[in-house]
Amino acid sequence: MHFIKKCPECESTNLFSNKDRGEVVCKDCGLVIEDKMIDFEQEWREFDGDDEQSKRRAGASLSYTQFDQGLGTEIGQKGDLYKLEGKEKNKFFRLRKWQYRISTAIERNLKLALAELKRVSSYLKLPRSVEEESARIYTLAVQRGLVRGRSMESVVAGALYAACRRHEVPRTLDELSEASGIEKKEIGRTYRFVTRELGITILPSNPADYVARFASSLRLNAETQSYAVQILERAQKSELTSGRGPTGIAAAALYVSALIHGEKRTQREVADVAGVTEVTIRNRYKELLEELKLEKEIKKIKKMKKE
Repeated sequence: MHFIKKCPECESTNLFSNKDRGEVVCKDCGLVIEDKMIDFEQEWREFDGDDEQSKRRAGASLSYTQFDQGLGTEIGQKGDLYKLEGKEKNKFFRLRKWQYRISTAIERNLKLALAELKRVSSYLKLPRSVEEESARIYTLAVQRGLVRGRSMESVVAGALYAACRRHEVPRTLDELSEASGIEKKEIGRTYRFVTRELGITILPSNPADYVARFASSLRLNAETQSYAVQILERAQKSELTSGRGPTGIAAAALYVSALIHGEKRTQREVADVAGVTEVTIRNRYKELLEELKLEKEIKKIKKMKKE
């Protein structure tokens, strides 16, 4: 609220704010300094937490994670049931039953799909922002009729993968496949179809985003993780990352960094964590050694450690 400290007419500081009329008046000369002011405070006074919750003007914010975006209301509380008798109790049950019945096919689909979306999101430990974005993408897909002919679970998984990519939260297709029970190829196909039809532009994944998670699973120290990121930065400048899977090259960089710092991990261990094959690790490993000339660095570090 804008507040004037002095009266522009008599320069008096003896001002009175009338909230009922939305005016600021000078008590000395009677000049109405401001009028038609908007009161942004709550309409009632409250003295405890219960009053504050019940007397607020607005409810919770809209959320795509609910089929009605959180705008629906519930008829009565469960405690109200014990206050009723006879016909009133039957009427209460009947009203609640009709309220829970969803009229349109879109709402029925959303109610089931968003429950599945929350389950997969919880399993993958995704942040609230990703869950909200994936629910918005799925809602748009339903409204455009993109779900027809496809399983609800595959579209949910595709929306989650798209949201992860947009928010730069690294999750692989293998992880989504394990969480949702849908084949990896089907999720990828649905993801490409939904993003294309909805016009969602998604940048390629950065391999460095996967390093922290893979390093944590392999129990590698911070120095190894930091050096793997440096290797990836050099690989990007040399254009080694273009046209290659981000998980494979991130895993290979960690494998090289672990060898350099004496934290030996087998190619099988690294491949299992990254969800790629050992052949992929070997191919990316050889490319990094040859193009970035890491063999010389490995020999130098080994000599320094021996000394």
